[in-house]
Amino acid sequence: MILSCGEALIDMLPRTSTTGEACFAPYAGGAVFNTAIALGRLGAPSAFFSGISTDMLGEILADTLAASKVDTSLCARSARPTTVAFVKLVNGQATYAFYDEGTAGRMLAEADLPTLPSRIDTLFVGGISLVNDPAASTYEALQARECGTRVTMIDPNIRPGFIAGREAEYRARIERMIARADIVKLSDEDLHWLEGPGDLTALAREVLAKGPKVVFITQGAQGARAVTAGQDRFVASQKVTVVDTVGAGDTFNAGVLAALHAAGALTKAGVATLSDATLDAALSLGSRAAAVTVSRAGANPPWSDEL
Repeated sequence: MILSCGEALIDMLPRTSTTGEACFAPYAGGAVFNTAIALGRLGAPSAFFSGISTDMLGEILADTLAASKVDTSLCARSARPTTVAFVKLVNGQATYAFYDEGTAGRMLAEADLPTLPSRIDTLFVGGISLVNDPAASTYEALQARECGTRVTMIDPNIRPGFIAGREAEYRARIERMIARADIVKLSDEDLHWLEGPGDLTALAREVLAKGPKVVFITQGAQGARAVTAGQDRFVASQKVTVVDTVGAGDTFNAGVLAALHAAGALTKAGVATLSDATLDAALSLGSRAAAVTVSRAGANPPWSDEL
């Protein structure tokens, strides 16, 4: 089973009312939450760990996870409020204003970490949950505790505006977590933020030198690639009409993990010896699933029968 560990929040997406006024509509979301949802919909065994409120918005989050066949038994529930993010869309590209102080997710502490059952063989971490303490240190502690025996994947999903003023601390945490991870996923923009200018494959191999076995890179409308010490595989994106990009990378992550799970490759040995065919299948499922997500409003990943 794949345990996605990170933020769950309510995205307030821009809409137009029936009288023509600008307004916002609430949607369950969060990068890691979206990956857990997408995994469940793709038929992979999916579980989720986060701090989730018992308030009205927290119930929306819990109900949304359950509706997509995601196990929520490991979540830390509290009476603190739910994180809310207001979303601005410009030509389909999303920017965010987060309201996160004192929330159930933000205040997650190491004392809230569960003992993981044996059915959990893979951890996925990432998103804005890796920015602010105490939650950020809590998720890092969980990865550090489990990385020796379980496969771990990280997608930092870097948002420079959100980490302004904390770049050094944040970069140090991400570097430590990448070094512990077996699988790293980065957008091309994330890769350049971490490693500077240069060829994507060469930069990905600089990331590999820190410890991971495979780096997946998304390149927007161009496609995605997987880089190992000896492989550089590329799959072109499907051409679709983009409504917005909310949840695209999160869905790609789920497709990659679901494909690796289906191939029996989510073991330490399996991730270290991925074949070209397995990498291509992971890139393909990730790209095809993400193409569906961007073709409709908000983070609404596909079910397996939609592919």
